[in-house]
Amino acid sequence: MSSPTSVSEFRPLLDQSVGYGVVVGVGFFFAGIMLCLTFLQSRFSGISPSHAEEFSSASRNVKPGLVCCGIVSAWTWSATLLQSSTAAYTFGISGPWWYGVGGTIQVAMFGMIAAKVKMNANGAHTFLEIVKARFGTLPHLLFTFYGFLCILIVSGSLLLGGAATVNALTGMNIDAACMLIPVGIAVYVIFGGLRATFICDWSHTIILFTIIYIFIFRTYGTSPDIGSIGRMYTLLQQASAEVPVVGSEGGSYLTMKSNQGLVFGAATILSGFSGVFCDQGYWQRAIASAPQSTTKAYMFGGLSWFAVPWAFASCLGLAARALITNPKFPTYPNPLSESQTSAGLAAPAAAAVLMGKGGAVAMLLVVFMAVTSAASSELIAVSSLFSYDIYKTYFRPQASGREIVNVSHAFICFWAVWMGCWAVILNKAGINLGWLFYVQGVVLSPAVIPIALTVIWSKLTGIAVLAGSISGAVLGMLAWMIGCWKIYGSINITNLANPYSAVCSGLAGLLFSGIITVAVTMMNPADYDFSGTRNIVMLDETDSVMSSSKQGSRSPVVVDAERNDEKDVSDDVKRTSVDADKSVDLVYSDKNVEMRKAMRSVFKRAAVYSSILTAIVMIIVPLPMFFSHYIFSEKFYAFWVVCTILWAFASGAFCIVLPVWESRKEMVLILKSAYEHFFERPDTPRSA
Repeated sequence: MSSPTSVSEFRPLLDQSVGYGVVVGVGFFFAGIMLCLTFLQSRFSGISPSHAEEFSSASRNVKPGLVCCGIVSAWTWSATLLQSSTAAYTFGISGPWWYGVGGTIQVAMFGMIAAKVKMNANGAHTFLEIVKARFGTLPHLLFTFYGFLCILIVSGSLLLGGAATVNALTGMNIDAACMLIPVGIAVYVIFGGLRATFICDWSHTIILFTIIYIFIFRTYGTSPDIGSIGRMYTLLQQASAEVPVVGSEGGSYLTMKSNQGLVFGAATILSGFSGVFCDQGYWQRAIASAPQSTTKAYMFGGLSWFAVPWAFASCLGLAARALITNPKFPTYPNPLSESQTSAGLAAPAAAAVLMGKGGAVAMLLVVFMAVTSAASSELIAVSSLFSYDIYKTYFRPQASGREIVNVSHAFICFWAVWMGCWAVILNKAGINLGWLFYVQGVVLSPAVIPIALTVIWSKLTGIAVLAGSISGAVLGMLAWMIGCWKIYGSINITNLANPYSAVCSGLAGLLFSGIITVAVTMMNPADYDFSGTRNIVMLDETDSVMSSSKQGSRSPVVVDAERNDEKDVSDDVKRTSVDADKSVDLVYSDKNVEMRKAMRSVFKRAAVYSSILTAIVMIIVPLPMFFSHYIFSEKFYAFWVVCTILWAFASGAFCIVLPVWESRKEMVLILKSAYEHFFERPDTPRSA
């Protein structure tokens, strides 16, 4: 028998063919479904992804339920499932809570940014366009760097986490997984644009919550290895006695009094701010959402997403810790090694014990869904950054909408290949999911406050933006090196990604960039009226559809993107086109004073809501338990688990049902038109 300190290989439960089948087969299966849905939408609704505005911003009228679902899906990275479970495995119950906090409050706060985008730059396609219109070239180039850096880190994080899970469960080569995963995603993003990613997000969310429910029922209900909340509590008490948590009250996994958990929470919050505010994907969803409901979507999205890491990791992450001594544990008789833990293999290990090959398949599928939905968001985001902020800004200022779509298609192909190569490079360099998770906040936090203030604060100056971002980056790097050296004794790749090093750097970068930005601004404040950002115009012909509808035209007009000439839509399209007079969102203008006043009230509501939510999840719930050194009793632990389950069911029902309910009329009309077109064509001659 191996000694307790030895390391065991993670034993795959599935054949390599299963890994290739999921990565290639399931990927192209979803791509095929999305292509069919895109065809039906284009043919029978008059909404075509060949138009630039539809491709990159979904015509700016996506309803709140679908945006909410898109936020949950796009923010559910492989790290959401794997790193949160690693935190539960390592620190106990505090890990899933703090991971949830580290992603929820930022999404809620971004609701304020979304309201300001609609109020002050409704015609923008990217946040960098807003920076360019307001401050000019230098700040634009600086934030272009941060925008691409963010997507680079996110892409690496997604693929490394997904590939490590596929490799652990099937033995599939990690490099092959990294290269193959983006291929199927790129197909439906190219053909369907942003709206296709929303639809795909909804389908992935169904699978995500279904598998979460399966694991919950198995863990707390039917598993012979655990089977009840009381049994889980007993096993975690035993684990606390055998492998106590350093810095935790009584070494327990059943307490919020965990010093490591608190530091992990701080690192997660910093990483979350960077991952939301610097990621074009979230700005793109704000731009795509219907103006009056954009903040509502982010409010509901933050609340719904919280259930994913909290419920999933509280179930599988803690189950992995409870089942270490089980002979079915993949590394038995040893615990997961440090590298296996950092790669996010706690949840796959628990799934393998609880459900055998079925659990491995479920885990493989849910991680793959998380990777594909988030990666599709990144692909459409990075193509927008390139086409609008590099190609159109610096090479072809007069580029047409059709040309922008073509460039976006080409760059999506390029980035799908590059992100696979990038993940392979990181893997060869020994960089894994945990390393990228902590370093994300380090390198991106100096840009968070300057980016946010760009659309909020009229007094902000370009010099202040440059000074704050650059000084924050320099001071953050110094804090990173000095903190790593003082706390861990030496500076190396491993120590730089440890929690205390990451917090030192991320906190310094965030705070100093904010302080310097505000201080420099107040020395010589501007008086910007946002007229420049409100003059950012949409590219192509979707405006003609709105204007013709506003003028009472009974026949909506669609413009052929290839020929730039107008033509009447078919009878099928006429039946399903939405009358713009019936929706304020379709004719919203950021130049309309009354509409801006309405959005101002939306902004205030978002500020109040996000403040209350932040106070509850960051202070009111966790800190009293932390400072009281409370270790959960069995009854309180049962209450805690029931709360995770109820929140997960409420979130899943909301994300799955609301988008369908909101779009029920359009879906019925499209399906009816499709049926009539293919099966009941009135002009089809009948045989005698």
